[in-house]
Amino acid sequence: MTDPQRTPPAPPIFAVRAAKRAAWAVGGEKILEALVYLCGFSAIVFVLGIFIFVFKEALPVLTRENFSLAEFLGSSDWYPTSESNKRYGVFAMIAGTVAVTVLAMVIAVPFGLGAAIYLSEFCGQKTRETLKIVIEFLAAVPSVVWGFIGLTVMSRLIVQFTGAQVGVNVLNGGLILALMSVPIIVSISEDALKAVPDSYREAAIALGVTRWQLVWRVLLPAAKQGLLAAVLLGVGRGVGETMAVLMATGHAVHIPHSVLDSVRTLTANIAAELGEAPAGSDHYRVLFLTGVLLFTLTFGVNLIADTIVRGIRRK
Repeated sequence: MTDPQRTPPAPPIFAVRAAKRAAWAVGGEKILEALVYLCGFSAIVFVLGIFIFVFKEALPVLTRENFSLAEFLGSSDWYPTSESNKRYGVFAMIAGTVAVTVLAMVIAVPFGLGAAIYLSEFCGQKTRETLKIVIEFLAAVPSVVWGFIGLTVMSRLIVQFTGAQVGVNVLNGGLILALMSVPIIVSISEDALKAVPDSYREAAIALGVTRWQLVWRVLLPAAKQGLLAAVLLGVGRGVGETMAVLMATGHAVHIPHSVLDSVRTLTANIAAELGEAPAGSDHYRVLFLTGVLLFTLTFGVNLIADTIVRGIRRK
């Protein structure tokens, strides 16, 4: 018979090591999970911090009795340095920003989605690698270089082929922004198309569909959320771009009536005048208020996109 008071034998050394490894794995998993949560919350904190800082700088002008928010949004008179009658109206700049961005997206979205479909479904491996290198190179070109191209090359071509008096206008800015937005749209759209399960393609081919029917009836509906995200990121690039539109649009406070009119965008106005505005002045505060307006516009675009995506998911 065995002695009940006898000490149990020590566990084998490999069992002890396995237990230690399991404990380390659990601890490492918890640390990684905490880091993921920290990164997610830090993004929210940073965005809120930026908004609070910009809004804090703009708040004093909102409390002034002689400042009207309705006039700020609805007037096209921008005379911040007038000695007798200072006026801060950004409606013309809002119209210029919308005009340049819409024209850029009209050009960039068809080309970007078409290029993504070609890269994903039609071209060979060597051609795909070459084209992706070219697209990545376009994305790496600094915005000021695009601005120089618009100012020196595109402006001359526009004057030559359209007969416009000035080559820096909405058309110039839209073309430059389209070239800057296409790489983003292509990259994200291609990833969205590649993320569609191969079973979808195999099932469609088994039914005898053509290549274009596969793209139109299967891949595009399945990847529409990713494609929408690509388009919206392109819109965000267009709204937030500064140096290129500053150099390519003419920088004139004017409501555009055609694509050959010169305009000024909100971002270009901030970049051009913030360095010259005296710190703490009404002009300085209004420029920060313009930043709040840009933040609000971007938030509105993202909110609309989220609403559309949620509607698509319900369907």
